[in-house]
Amino acid sequence: MDRNIVYPGSIPLDTDILELNRNAMVGIGALTAAVLGSGVITDGLACLPTSPASLTVTVAPGSITQLVPLDASAYGSLAADTSDQIVKTGITLQATSFTLAVPGTSGQSINYLIEAAFSEFDSLPVVLPYVNAANPSQPYSGPSNSGTAQNTQRIARVQLQLKPGAAAISGTQMTPAVDSGWVGLYVITVNYGQTAITASSIAVAPDAPFLNYKLPNLRPGFSAMQVFTGSSNFVVPNGVTTMRVRVLGGGASSGYHSTMPGAGGGAGGEAFGVVSGLTAGQSIAVTVGAGGVALTAPGAGNNGGTSSFGTYMSATGGTGGNGGTVTQFAMAGGAGGIGTGGQINRGGSYGSDSIVVACRGGDGGGPGNGRAASGPQVGISATGYGGGGGGGGTTTSGTLVGSPGGAGAPGIVIVEY
Repeated sequence: MDRNIVYPGSIPLDTDILELNRNAMVGIGALTAAVLGSGVITDGLACLPTSPASLTVTVAPGSITQLVPLDASAYGSLAADTSDQIVKTGITLQATSFTLAVPGTSGQSINYLIEAAFSEFDSLPVVLPYVNAANPSQPYSGPSNSGTAQNTQRIARVQLQLKPGAAAISGTQMTPAVDSGWVGLYVITVNYGQTAITASSIAVAPDAPFLNYKLPNLRPGFSAMQVFTGSSNFVVPNGVTTMRVRVLGGGASSGYHSTMPGAGGGAGGEAFGVVSGLTAGQSIAVTVGAGGVALTAPGAGNNGGTSSFGTYMSATGGTGGNGGTVTQFAMAGGAGGIGTGGQINRGGSYGSDSIVVACRGGDGGGPGNGRAASGPQVGISATGYGGGGGGGGTTTSGTLVGSPGGAGAPGIVIVEY
């Protein structure tokens, strides 16, 4: 930020003070632009009904930040500068009230638009004391002792105005267009016969440039985590536009064969990546795939369920291991699920084939998978998210009899933000 230099013994000039103010404004404007950007931003300015309710609304104090010329008119002795642009902030500390009129025809409604703009003007005129250069002991009142009052402050404010639309049959009335140089903040609907405006009559205008979150709401990197082990909804917190998501499908159960060891169930697929372009308050459906249920009668294992994070990414569940009653030389393990939508999409691992000569079932696919059993033992269910269940073994002599297998584990969705 530029700074003036004043020397001992020199006579301070009015421009020393004016340039000090301007330089400070430029520095603050640059910092504001670095934080908020150069687009129009409004903060505060809540539109509220009166209490008791009436046909008047009140816009609370607030601010508007906008890219404008450095000085559209001369600033004291400093010339106007309309070629350089900086971000300025207009602040209004008092509430502003607007009274609305109802339509005069039955069945009609009117949409009113409240719009805002940055406003800067010189004000607070005062008759200032001057020095008579020819006779310093003689005070002057105003320039050249004219007694003329002069403005003493350049004021930056939020300018608000109410713009009525045309009355029309209710449901067909149109909101008036936003004027050039202004931004729309609120749309207020007033119906024929209405005697008071309530909160339900007031809506935020489309594209209103309100500041959605403050610095305390911002998060450094991915500093928080939400883990979903059941289907639900994820609501995007304030200050979050990007998140890292992992979606894992459910694991399948193993097959169960009447006279052979069962094959292992496949593991759930996985999608992993970064989701961006989100807005605060956005609700995203989260589905967590169930694990394949263990069989109680011979047959192919049950597939795992599909997990998903909205429409952004999903992962199918694993396929159940082979089983049944038809005599075969081996039981094939189930295929793994498939991930889609992520920057990294991985297929789940296959369940292992059963080993008939060893009377041993096939292990389930994936980390946390269920272990197969040897001999006349039940297969072990998966214990880790998305793992496939292990197959049961068979008896080792005489008439061979297969054993039930284990269940697959459910999937999971992990969101970091």
